[in-house]
Amino acid sequence: MGYLQVQLITLQILAILSTVAIAAQATAAIAKPGCDDHCGNVSIPYPFGMTQGCYLNDHFRITCDNSSIPPKPIYGLNINVTTIDVEVQLHILQYIAYDCYDGMGTRYFTQPWLNVDKFTISSTQNKFTAVGCDTYAIVRGYKGNQVYTTGCLSICESIDSVVNGSCSGVWCCQVSIPNGLRGINLTLGSYKNHIGIIDFNPCSFAFVVDQGEFEFSSKLYSNLRHVTDLPLVVDWTIGSETCEVAQKDQTSYACVDKKSKCYEPDNTTSGSGYRCNCWEGYRGNPYLPGGCQDIDECAEDLHKCEKDCINTVGNYSCPCPPGYRGYGRKDGEGCRDPSMNKCKKNCINTEGSYRCLDQSRVIKLAVGLAIGITGLLVGISWLYFRFKKRKLDNIRKTFFEQNGGPKLQKLLAGREGSTKTIRIFTAKDLEKASNNYDRSRILGRGGYGTVYKGELAGKTIAIKKFKIVDKSLTEQFINEVVVLSQINHRNVVKLLGCCLETQIPSLVYEFINNGTLFHNIHDNNKASAISCDIRLRIATETAGVLSYLHSSASTPIIHGDVKSTNILLDDKYTAKVSDFGASRLAPSDQTQLSTIVQGTLGYLDPEFLQTSKMTEKSDVYSFGVVLAELLTGKKGFSFDKPGEITLATYFLTSLKEGPLVNILDDILVHAAEQLEEVANLAMRCLNVKGDERPTMKVVAMELEALMRKVEKHPWISNESITEEKKSLLGEKLNVGTSTTNASEEV
Repeated sequence: MGYLQVQLITLQILAILSTVAIAAQATAAIAKPGCDDHCGNVSIPYPFGMTQGCYLNDHFRITCDNSSIPPKPIYGLNINVTTIDVEVQLHILQYIAYDCYDGMGTRYFTQPWLNVDKFTISSTQNKFTAVGCDTYAIVRGYKGNQVYTTGCLSICESIDSVVNGSCSGVWCCQVSIPNGLRGINLTLGSYKNHIGIIDFNPCSFAFVVDQGEFEFSSKLYSNLRHVTDLPLVVDWTIGSETCEVAQKDQTSYACVDKKSKCYEPDNTTSGSGYRCNCWEGYRGNPYLPGGCQDIDECAEDLHKCEKDCINTVGNYSCPCPPGYRGYGRKDGEGCRDPSMNKCKKNCINTEGSYRCLDQSRVIKLAVGLAIGITGLLVGISWLYFRFKKRKLDNIRKTFFEQNGGPKLQKLLAGREGSTKTIRIFTAKDLEKASNNYDRSRILGRGGYGTVYKGELAGKTIAIKKFKIVDKSLTEQFINEVVVLSQINHRNVVKLLGCCLETQIPSLVYEFINNGTLFHNIHDNNKASAISCDIRLRIATETAGVLSYLHSSASTPIIHGDVKSTNILLDDKYTAKVSDFGASRLAPSDQTQLSTIVQGTLGYLDPEFLQTSKMTEKSDVYSFGVVLAELLTGKKGFSFDKPGEITLATYFLTSLKEGPLVNILDDILVHAAEQLEEVANLAMRCLNVKGDERPTMKVVAMELEALMRKVEKHPWISNESITEEKKSLLGEKLNVGTSTTNASEEV
């Protein structure tokens, strides 16, 4: 019996075995023996199950609601399950949050929540979405003891502004949710209670939804009034151990099929468990013995054979016809004719035949081939490195142009002194300074990029790496360089240079070592060190910077994003204003600039939200919020009390209802009388109408005058507080305690 005959017989045996495997696959179970595998139209594969002994543990228990037609599976308390993927995910329905107003101004709203126990809400397949006008939406997610909050804003004035298929902030906005969340709750709010738009937009909606199942349109908005829930995707895993740890305990190890393997998903956090998969060439349920069944690649046309295909267990083969050898695959060398020669040595095969070479010809041929191959390799190497260098130069040039290099050079060329102090750094310089942008070097993240701490030539620096994905963000980058090149002020973070030769450009600043004003006020371990004198000085220095930008710079500058996180402090608590990405250079005869609505909730000028006109008075309003933050110790945007989302609203309302001492930060109570002037100034800055707010020049002058007054007459010390004020202080502390507890609950 020849080799070819043996090979064919072997393949026939394998084909018979494959047929048996296919028959087994057709009857392969998805649930444990004796357990129901369906609830209505939904398959319930193990490790999920509906009765005791049919599921892996209580986290995988499904309840079948037979009162519905057809019956529907329920997970947890009341989560409607639509599909269960045995390898990856759980598809469920989640309630929609709505916020509606009738013609009388009455509000009807819901704040739905979702808890998926030990599973996680998929951050790769779901998006947080808000629909409506005059709408801001918040989603708070829970991961253990940590709370993550994000949201989005939608402002529009007519139904005509709807763009079907677009969800970019007009009628519809979307943001990603953090990874690893086990629970969420949704909150909706309105700035003006839908006044002026209620005839076409009485309701706003918010939901976390499977982005593959959602496309915004005007028709969808109409339908949302009649929909209670939308699809959402949940990632599930087994336990909390890694594969290595789980495999040590075979009694609880879930990957029980012999043809299964364990893996840890990339999109989950550390300690989030593992999943099981069938080997390549198999499919089925890896959590059941015999659950992984062979795939018939030949029958399902999944093979790469040129002609004949024979299925084998876990694979397939491509036999060659009689008289040929090799592998009959499209991606291989294919079938070739055999070389049955009579040469003693040195046989060369030809098509259907062969020839023999003598020794001398073999040596000459070998030497010639060696010289030729060596020369060819040298030439190819030279061409390769030359091509690589040219390609690298072209890439750097392309990045330079994409990152606005020519435009930046043109803008700086006509500004004397701008380019003398700004250094162009190489990508290698910044990679070395930041230890290749190590995550431990991250100082903070913002809407436009990430800031890293670096060491360069013995000097500590801050590197702002932008997240440029479109031309609008390129404009933000150029704008920040141009604006900072015009500013020469001791209380502004100094720009040292930039890097344009990488895909993501970077700015390099001086390093300010004491963090942000926000962190120093709201960190309980730091807040007590920010005394009344220091807070007044920080406010005065910040006001001086904004006054300088508006009145003294060669071209007036509107900062556009004044907030406590953009005010840095050095070791002596000297204020340093930063982050000019949202700033605008304005000619001296132009008082307003049209721009898209941007900034930070809680600090945004109400007039700016309505008109999209950024003015110097927009900075005044934002600075008023910072003043209120310094006085009260509260955040500019929080959830301390229902209906009092922004600090500005809380501050103004509280001062109308009672004395300043009721809302002062605890460490400022002893100076309540002296701080009345600061509070009155903050109220003027927070006026809804921009024309009725003072200019930053007036604000700076009043604060400087108050500073001089304090130097002559220091704050009243705690020891000199009268019995009357002690009583008042006791009331203040009681109010502060309840406010703190409310904040902690949020």
